[in-house]
Amino acid sequence: MRIAVDAMGGDNAPQAIVEGVLLAAKEFNDLEFVLFGDETKIRSAIGTQTIDEKKIRIVHTDEKINSDDEPVKAIRRKKQASMVLAAQAVKDKEADALFSAGNTGALLTAGLLIIGRIKGIDRPALMPILPVIGKKDQQFLLMDAGANADCKPENVYQFGLLGSYYAKFVQGIEKPRVALLNNGSEASKGNDLSKKAHALLAQDGELNFIGNIEAREILTGDADVVVTDGFTGNAVLKTIEGTSLALLKLIKSQIMTGNLKTKLGGLLLKDAMTDIKDVMDYSKHGGAVLFGLQAPVVKTHGSADKVAVYYTVKQIRRIIDSHVIDDLVAHFNALNQKKQAEME
Repeated sequence: MRIAVDAMGGDNAPQAIVEGVLLAAKEFNDLEFVLFGDETKIRSAIGTQTIDEKKIRIVHTDEKINSDDEPVKAIRRKKQASMVLAAQAVKDKEADALFSAGNTGALLTAGLLIIGRIKGIDRPALMPILPVIGKKDQQFLLMDAGANADCKPENVYQFGLLGSYYAKFVQGIEKPRVALLNNGSEASKGNDLSKKAHALLAQDGELNFIGNIEAREILTGDADVVVTDGFTGNAVLKTIEGTSLALLKLIKSQIMTGNLKTKLGGLLLKDAMTDIKDVMDYSKHGGAVLFGLQAPVVKTHGSADKVAVYYTVKQIRRIIDSHVIDDLVAHFNALNQKKQAEME
């Protein structure tokens, strides 16, 4: 399994990217990496560590896509950028997946314009993996988290198909529960998009659609896949992340500024607080998958450290090993042939 890595993407590149790759390379003997970026900086990040040149290869380029670059222009004009070369390697079948911590918009554009979407899927979606509170090791998928701000009901319905496939083939959930994010549990609730998307999801007998779910319930584990438009999903994702960080800071502040009794209580709760922090730490749940393309494209946070990179690589390995993309292609090919036969 070979992963094309945009080594220059992200706030801490290439240091964090390289360190995370090295951690993963030590653990997984079946992985190979192609690092695209400034070779001098990449080798400086490697330092004195000895690497197997067969497992970790460097492709030099001076060009990179910056965080403030306009996505479409950057992909089209910066032909030698590390992200573009990594995407091209995937398209040319020289790598099985693309990983980046760089410009999200540019990565979405590279995925669509270079790698290409699966025939039959109108819009690939950005799909982060989020923790379930109170249930150890349980997670849920949120689609779309920002790839498509404006959606049609058909898009949201396809997000349900995509998420269900990922949950089944990658996470091993036999019958994933799919829910539609809405402002009420009743089928009649929501705007026009929500009502029409609900109808489409409910009509598909192969989907385990459980109906609407409210934002306050998505962290409880009632659904394995939560679907919505990209604008709403992105707002929800950032609210969850921001609230989690704020609560942890608030609890720490109250303990540190409290009296002796409070500080002693905080000391007794130290292990529990560490466990809570680990659960809410997005870096340990992997990256966000741009799902619906011809190959896995995975994005981690721009501020990702080596731990986040390691866990994202681990996630990519599971995706490749599951062959979920091949199954998706076969499924939508069958759907397309069925539609064509019906038209004839």
